Amino acid sequence: MSDSTKDTKNEAEQINLKVVGQDGGVVHFKIKKHTPLRKLMATYCDRAGLNSQNVRFRFDGQPINESDTPAGLDMEDDDTIDVFHQQVGGSALHHLV
Repeated sequence: MSDSTKDTKNEAEQINLKVVGQDGGVVHFKIKKHTPLRKLMATYCDRAGLNSQNVRFRFDGQPINESDTPAGLDMEDDDTIDVFHQQVGGSALHHLV
């Protein structure tokens, strides 16, 4: 197999993804299509200084599970994953009469 064929095959097995935080910041990742997204999620949280228990990742409006892969979610090159901070608290407002 020639070097250019190997490079083409490696490119086909990898995907470029954008992770966009609530602040609008974008982090780019290049991962293999069959790698569980837990690695991307953990790396993003580490870089952003976030607790992974307090954030949710979504693709096309649907929640992403740690075991999901880009191939399993039919992701394409340059697709975007959105990150949302889980709201803590939020109890109902009670009015005193």
